[in-house]
Amino acid sequence: MKIINTSIICLLCFLSFSRTVLSQNKKIDSLKKELKIYTKKDTVRVKILNHLAYYHYRNNPPQSLAYAEQAGKLADEIKSIKGKARSFYMKGITHMEQANFKTSITNYEKAIELYTSIDNLKGLAGCNNALGVLNKYKGNQKLALKYYKKALAIDQKLGVKKNMPNYLYNIGSIYSDMGKHKEALGNFRKALKTYTSNNNEYGMLSCWNSMAIVYLDQGNYPLAIEYNHKSLDIAKKSKDSISMFQSLNNIGNIYRQQQLYDKALDFYKKALAIKQANHNSKSSTAIKNNIGGIYIDKKEFANAISYFKETITLSREIKDNEHLAVSLNGLGFGYLGIKKYAEALASFKEANKITSVNQKQYELVESYIGMACAYYYMKKYNQALINAEKGAQLANTYKLLKHRRDAYELLSKINNELGEHKKALLSNQQLKILNDSLFNKENIQKITEVEYEYKYKNELESAEKRELRLTQTVKTTTNNLEKSQRNLLLGVIAFLVTTLILGATIFFLKLRNEKSKTQNIIIEQKLLRSQMTPHFIFNSLSVLQGMILNKEEKKSVSYLSKFSKLLRIILENSRDKIVLLSQELTAIKSYLALQNLENKTYQYTVFVENTIDVSVFKIPPMLIQPFVENAIEHAFVNQKENRIIDVHLSYSNKNLICTITDNGIGVDSQKENKKDNKKSLSTTITSERLKILSKDFKMKSSVTVEDRKKYNEQGTLVTLIIPYKIQEV
Repeated sequence: MKIINTSIICLLCFLSFSRTVLSQNKKIDSLKKELKIYTKKDTVRVKILNHLAYYHYRNNPPQSLAYAEQAGKLADEIKSIKGKARSFYMKGITHMEQANFKTSITNYEKAIELYTSIDNLKGLAGCNNALGVLNKYKGNQKLALKYYKKALAIDQKLGVKKNMPNYLYNIGSIYSDMGKHKEALGNFRKALKTYTSNNNEYGMLSCWNSMAIVYLDQGNYPLAIEYNHKSLDIAKKSKDSISMFQSLNNIGNIYRQQQLYDKALDFYKKALAIKQANHNSKSSTAIKNNIGGIYIDKKEFANAISYFKETITLSREIKDNEHLAVSLNGLGFGYLGIKKYAEALASFKEANKITSVNQKQYELVESYIGMACAYYYMKKYNQALINAEKGAQLANTYKLLKHRRDAYELLSKINNELGEHKKALLSNQQLKILNDSLFNKENIQKITEVEYEYKYKNELESAEKRELRLTQTVKTTTNNLEKSQRNLLLGVIAFLVTTLILGATIFFLKLRNEKSKTQNIIIEQKLLRSQMTPHFIFNSLSVLQGMILNKEEKKSVSYLSKFSKLLRIILENSRDKIVLLSQELTAIKSYLALQNLENKTYQYTVFVENTIDVSVFKIPPMLIQPFVENAIEHAFVNQKENRIIDVHLSYSNKNLICTITDNGIGVDSQKENKKDNKKSLSTTITSERLKILSKDFKMKSSVTVEDRKKYNEQGTLVTLIIPYKIQEV
């Protein structure tokens, strides 16, 4: 009865596997935060969504599909062929992880079509490698090998070396399934060497696990269990649930091979307890097939048949021929146990038909031996002999120790029934040699040694930690006893010195804090005065007086309303350290509207890019208004018409940038017109304030004032990099 080893999933190139679940979660959190801030609809957002799909595809497939779907829709919207192809690829590997092979193939084909249209060889290599993985899952080894070699050829053409160990591993897994153990081990060892030098833990545990499977098939149980424990150690350290599941299952298989059924069941149950493995139907099928096999070994055939019927139904649903063949062979042995020989023969024949195509040598040999058993019990000895000899021949070719033993045992019985006693004796002698090899004391002793060495290492590590803690405790206690008297005197001195230092430190911190507060208050008061200069208030009241004298009642009421609203907003904002960007922009718009109310002599715009959510960003108040006022007061000397002021806000490289542009005489001309040639008061105050704000916000902030003639344009350009905080929604 076939024991199913769950090898580590074939390695998908162009995906860097996360070393630990913790680091993977950190990456997911970082990507989610980036997605929230970056709202611009472009290829960057598509990449973020596809990255999120990748980091969820193993442990949370539904969420992975949701992100891939979002990425695809946005890619369609912005016409990004590469982003759309990647979203199909992510859907393909996610559905493959869930054994939805038909849907997976459809998505891979769509991805290949798009990558071909833009001649993206890297994407094509990834799709071909993934199709190799899928066909291996389905049991089509020849087609899988074809796709792997195609992907390898593309990467060699591109000169990409980082994926070579993945290809070596995947091709090795095909050779392993085909019974070409020498070629399989050669590929695994080459891949392991590269993974070890790169400290790629996932690649290392994959190789150890797969090499253990080869050694198990060859009957080298000590090496098989040693390599599986190495794989399990790394899986536990990296908290990789799927890899732990696979290693536990494979260790259980080794004990089952040794007929230690209780130990085997213990490891199977540990594997089944890992919830994340439930996403993968193939993994569940493998465990249930193994449990069914345990019932066959214990001769509880009714229970075995129940398990195998369940796994046959599941394998047919997902079109998993690899495990279907295993289940059919298992069902056949179950029927043999209850003497339903015709039903057993039918199951073995179907398994033989599947494995003759997919070249899964273990199951192929098992089906021949099963058919030989059925014919033997049906007393059709000649047909039994043909199948037993075929099984023995293949078992010798592929060095399958257990099957060689079973085949020779059957040949001995068949030849006895046919009266070929000499041949029966030879088969029996060969059987004895194989039994000694399979269950020899040295082999069992080596397995026991490996098992206890593994347990001893774990216990030794725990003991060393306990010893270290105990030593530190004893050392601390001894030192405390020696220093107790001296510490009494030193304690008093230390208390006095500490009190003195602490008092001085507190005094210094308070003094510095008060100076800082005073400096902030002075700057903020200067700013407030620069915002609402007496000149502006006087002008505003004069304009209002003129309107009243001219009996422009509606206009004067509107002017007074806007003036009081602006005054209230500015005074309210000046009391807060940070305000919403939307509030600050309201103040700017009110100020410009008020200045323009009487004669409408200015054209102005306040534009905010779509990447900025004004209800989320919070900034220090009254940073922009002084420069708008400067433009109104000084930019348009002797310019009565076509006065334009533009305020523009953008978000780039995590910087909030505000530009104030006018088409006036330019800052250089303004300096020439000033007799005292003094720097603008608003610029000086804002520069002082930004220095302090940079420290408080822990981010870059600055102000630059330029004459636009350097860009062959007229006017002045003020660029503010404003410190900000994101308000949690």
